[in-house]
Amino acid sequence: MQIGCHVSISGSIDKSVDNAVERKCTAFQIFTRNPRGWFAKPLTDEDISNFKSKLKKSGIDRMATCAHMPYLPNLATPKQDGFEKSVKTLISEVERCAELGIPYLVTHLGSHLGSGEEAGIKKLVEGLTKAGQTKNDVVILLENTAGQKNSVGSDFKQLAEIFNQLKPAKKFGICLDTCHAFVSGYDFRKKADVKKVFDEFEKHIGIKNLKILHLNDAKGEIGCNLDRHYHLGLGGIGEEGISEVVKIANKNKIPIILETPIDDERDDFGNIQKAKDLA
Repeated sequence: MQIGCHVSISGSIDKSVDNAVERKCTAFQIFTRNPRGWFAKPLTDEDISNFKSKLKKSGIDRMATCAHMPYLPNLATPKQDGFEKSVKTLISEVERCAELGIPYLVTHLGSHLGSGEEAGIKKLVEGLTKAGQTKNDVVILLENTAGQKNSVGSDFKQLAEIFNQLKPAKKFGICLDTCHAFVSGYDFRKKADVKKVFDEFEKHIGIKNLKILHLNDAKGEIGCNLDRHYHLGLGGIGEEGISEVVKIANKNKIPIILETPIDDERDDFGNIQKAKDLA
């Protein structure tokens, strides 16, 4: 079972491996830089060496690690300056992942800001295609959205429409977020429902293209479009559904990453253990 959570890089990027080991992770996700700004401090040779060395010693499979894009870029924006800045950041993040030996980079699909889904998808495909030309083995993973206003890619058919336009195909994959899928209308509450969701995913996109699973319960109810992650088993999805998702991910050898809250109810340690219990 490859499972873990998003871990902090506070102090230095190699500290993320320490944090993952402390939480008994066998998979983990990081930001390679401050996710709330445009500026990225260059990675030093020491940063890269320490990260790779610690990862090797940790026993965590490199192919069960991923990075996530920062929050500010919007690849679906109609504003050209913002679009160019977003693409530049995406390319930079792909290159940083390559330096660190991280195989996957998860990206949000952005907002068309009212320009319409067709226009938003066109810009998104343009930006992703440019980033796909980088000469390395990093795979860019498209993350399904929660169906918020002006977003694209919450529906599997539309996600497939975007994904199938991207070339070269080997440079792209999918990251499925259970909270986002649930609040956009996909029912994960019962075992049979989960199977139906994954059958639909297989039909439109293909399980072979699912490289990372974001396992999160939802603060809201099905179809509410509220992007609020919650503790496993305690949200709108519940234990039965989460348990079946974990089993399907394990069966297909898909690394599981938790992005659950840390509060008085439960922390990373508790949520990782809960996922293991539900397996």
